[in-house]
Amino acid sequence: MTGPEQAARTRATNRLVMVVAGGIAGVAIALAAVYGINTIQRNAGDTACAGAAGQAQRLAPLAHGEVAAFAVADQPVRLPDLAFRDAGGTERHLSDWRGRTVLLNLWATWCIPCRKEMPALDALEGKLGGPNFQVVAISIDTRDPEKARTWLKEVGIGGLAYYADPSAKVFQDLKMVGRAAGMPTTLLVDPAGCELGTVAGPAEWASDDAVKLVSAALKQ
Repeated sequence: MTGPEQAARTRATNRLVMVVAGGIAGVAIALAAVYGINTIQRNAGDTACAGAAGQAQRLAPLAHGEVAAFAVADQPVRLPDLAFRDAGGTERHLSDWRGRTVLLNLWATWCIPCRKEMPALDALEGKLGGPNFQVVAISIDTRDPEKARTWLKEVGIGGLAYYADPSAKVFQDLKMVGRAAGMPTTLLVDPAGCELGTVAGPAEWASDDAVKLVSAALKQ
């Protein structure tokens, strides 16, 4: 191979290396930008719920007995501003309870464990409900929204305020953030709207174990 041919091949090879290197660098920058933005967003969420992290850890020793299924939030997030209706048909949002600790429960009449759990939730509201705490139980019966209201009256549950979401969007919204895997789903939410912990499935909310857990959450 002659000198000019060798020089030309060398220049072509160098150009190819530069193009490939530039492409790799571009991809790296793009990925860094995407993950950087996601990191910022995640950190922003964590910062908003920084107080909930310490509070959640203080509840961990109380997650036993009848509330052993209570999964303490390791990295609490602010929950979506769920939308649902009250007994009068007025739209309500989870943010309406800012400043109060909430035990948020999703239930339906077709869910047998949910029905078994409702009297205990009613009893817990009777024991601790007030200016600083409320059980917010949302029915997601989709075919007949009145069925849940009628059932509550039939079984004598009168301490819980009636809330419903016939679209069941509240369940999907929580599922999108990994906080709803089945029914019933219950979350303990701090006054800032941040999760403290979750229970997937039923629990005996009227038990001494549950009362101690929720009472501890009220001590900010």
